[in-house]
Amino acid sequence: MDRGRFSLLQLDPGEIYFEDFSVIFIPSDTTPKTYDCKKQDGRLKMCSKSLLFDPKDINKPIIKIPLKDCVIIEQWKGSAKFLKSNNVLSVNTREYIEMLEGNVVAPYKFKESANFLFLLNYANIMNCLPQICQLHRASTLPAAEQADMIAAIVHSRQARVNFDPLWLDLYEKVIFEAQADKVQPLVVNPGRIVLSTSRLFFQTYNNVETHPVIKIDLASIKRIVKRRFLLRHIGLEIYCNDNSTNPHIYLSYRNRQDRDNFYEKIFEQPELKINEIGQDVMTLQWQNGIISNYEYLEYINSLGDRTVNDLTQYPVFPWIISNYTSDELDLEDPSNYRDLSKPIGALCEERLKRLLERYNEMPPPKFIYGSHYSTPGFVLYYLARLYPHYVLCLQSGRFDHPDRMFNSLADAYKNCNTNMSDFKELIPQFYDVTQEGRFLVNNMGINFGYRHNSAKVSHVKLPQWANSPRHFVEVLRDALESDVASKNLHLWIDLIFGYKQKGEEALKAHNLFYYLCYEGNVDLESITDLNQRHALEVQIMEFGQIPKQVFKVPHPQRKVGIPLNKEPYQIEKTSAFSDNWKTMSNLELVTSFNSHKGAVNFLFINEDGTRITSVGHDSKLKVFSLPQNKQTRSANIGNMPLSSCIQLPNVNVLVIGSWDNQIVLYDMDYGKVTETVLAHEDAITCMSFGFKCNLLVSGSGDCTVKIWKGLNTNGIIKPIQCLQKQIDHNSHVNCLTFNFENTYLAVGTDDGEIYIWNTEDFALFKKYQVLESSIKAISYSPDGLKLALGGTDKVFKIIDVTSGLSVCTKTLKSPITSLKWMDYLVVLGCEDGVVYVWDIFEVKLLFEIQAHEGFVKTVDISFDRSFIVTGSQDRSIKVWKPQ
Repeated sequence: MDRGRFSLLQLDPGEIYFEDFSVIFIPSDTTPKTYDCKKQDGRLKMCSKSLLFDPKDINKPIIKIPLKDCVIIEQWKGSAKFLKSNNVLSVNTREYIEMLEGNVVAPYKFKESANFLFLLNYANIMNCLPQICQLHRASTLPAAEQADMIAAIVHSRQARVNFDPLWLDLYEKVIFEAQADKVQPLVVNPGRIVLSTSRLFFQTYNNVETHPVIKIDLASIKRIVKRRFLLRHIGLEIYCNDNSTNPHIYLSYRNRQDRDNFYEKIFEQPELKINEIGQDVMTLQWQNGIISNYEYLEYINSLGDRTVNDLTQYPVFPWIISNYTSDELDLEDPSNYRDLSKPIGALCEERLKRLLERYNEMPPPKFIYGSHYSTPGFVLYYLARLYPHYVLCLQSGRFDHPDRMFNSLADAYKNCNTNMSDFKELIPQFYDVTQEGRFLVNNMGINFGYRHNSAKVSHVKLPQWANSPRHFVEVLRDALESDVASKNLHLWIDLIFGYKQKGEEALKAHNLFYYLCYEGNVDLESITDLNQRHALEVQIMEFGQIPKQVFKVPHPQRKVGIPLNKEPYQIEKTSAFSDNWKTMSNLELVTSFNSHKGAVNFLFINEDGTRITSVGHDSKLKVFSLPQNKQTRSANIGNMPLSSCIQLPNVNVLVIGSWDNQIVLYDMDYGKVTETVLAHEDAITCMSFGFKCNLLVSGSGDCTVKIWKGLNTNGIIKPIQCLQKQIDHNSHVNCLTFNFENTYLAVGTDDGEIYIWNTEDFALFKKYQVLESSIKAISYSPDGLKLALGGTDKVFKIIDVTSGLSVCTKTLKSPITSLKWMDYLVVLGCEDGVVYVWDIFEVKLLFEIQAHEGFVKTVDISFDRSFIVTGSQDRSIKVWKPQ
């Protein structure tokens, strides 16, 4: 069927198109002689708030007749010789609208009273007239009651439509079926959503879509996101592979239960194979430069319920560049950038001062900004040239006043900095190089009118430093990805999506908006008065909506100076294997040693990778030579299990921690114990040495960490001379580690807490409750910005040190017992004997092997990253290389 020029955008926002009829429109001045030349073939569209005639002749205007303006709707009672049938609909109206005359996008023409006659070619007037009259009655009601009555009509009509099982394949079965709307900007189209064992079907209740049924293979779906639509948690957005015939669909269900039931059912289908990257992993990949700032902002917007399919919650991007007046732009100069630590309304101190004065004099509920940074009107302010039909839909058939339009970048930025009611941020199109800045150009030649200076509104005026729209967007994108922006983007994320979004932190950051902007401040479901509820909905839509809060703690900063998709650290290629972990398919067992008579509790590899030193539950110290592939030293250290062992710098002396509460010095040259000290009141569980600060730290089951200094000066270890400080914790200390610069010491405890101490004075820097269980292993990232940890609840986690934010969380099959992080490699050992090797830069599991029969108690990575070593409860030490 020829659908003509009709679009749902020609209806009022939220209006529903039901069906259409083949008709002949007979203008009121038609006579028998002029009938043949004046009659117009076309389709009459029956909609919830209007009748719309779409003529076959594209030069004729589309006629929209609002039902609220209709005086009479009836079967025609007149007589005319040129009409041989009384199957004619007569409509008398006080006002009607003409649009797309000459097929040109232009403001609608509002015409006064007229009488319309439509001769129905095939439909029977007695069948369709009652339906039109029912909708006419609804149009006379107050807005909220009208919406309620239309919803009842819609429900009644749609309940009579069933899904045609002929769309299914032979062995395909229906799993779930419900009513839902397909959502696009400013329009919703009702239909029926059907989930089968292999596909998703959306069957529309009208014929406006290209196909009567939209089909999506479950196997092509790559992401499914729950959405908040029009303030209710009833939305669902489905993304498919790029090569899918339907790469994307946004659905709105009748209620939350239907949405959640569908969501649950679709994930039960074996055909659905979603391998979605978690939020924390995306944050880590962004920090490491795997994904760009643009991609990360797109992702965070999605988490915050922002989508291009909903203008009320359109993705929001920051103004980055602040200079739109210079002839040239230096992206290396920080003065050309906007301060991302402040909301757009706080950039101008003078304006902010006036806003705060108004705030202080205001009765509750108080707000600093009476206008938002993103509303449907603001989005279309930027996109008027690209989507003029959206503007006409939103603004009742009119364009904005020429002087208020988006005419100049310099003017727009200045206005956002000085105007008392303009706090707009940007939209993705400003940074999307694939669209080449088409939204800045009036390619359709639309007549937007003339400004006060008689200048015709055409293309957006660019800054002098941009030679084309495409170049302008490319420069903005370069600015967004620059080191200057990357250093500070997390501060803007805190304002829009994070912990400074609301409450006291928002007030401190001068980031407080009208209370209706915030999710949850008004429970619309509890408001029974339809008019009051409708008024609130309209208010909220016009004020704009704060995104859903994504982060509750400060967002971590991005590493700067890292080219995208490059390794995060400069790795010295001292071994043929150092860069091969990512390309090898398996881990090869090179050799193993089994001379311990109990569990191997701790081991380390020496700097040149030729020797492994270990201590065990059998009180033994062992040294193994890798070139000779044999044990070269065995010594008995006391009568209790040994927990840890460290090689002191510059001297051939080992420091050993024991379960008998003692620290032992063992001289490798003389093969004997030279010093012992009763260090703790319980077993020593862990030790670490800060080579840059010359500090030894020991942790114990007595809940303390002790700091020792000067151990490698004369080989002395005596409490009076070496003990510097004792720091207390709430439970057993299980693990500890210095950062690379030795400026901080991180401690993991039995109750799942992380303590971070400043090594200058051992004052507490940060404390986080990270796990619900005991933390058994901990390791700093090479840059010192993150901590990797694992515990008895099987959770492997990486946290941002500054904020405590989890930037990677994985639940493994077994409790984690050991961990080591070097460069981009993280090696984990678990209770079930499995060893995991992760590329933590790309957040990708490289290897998972069943390495031992018992707990993997200790792991280490050689300095050149050519091999790893694991020690286990099964008494064995094993050496592994990528194969």
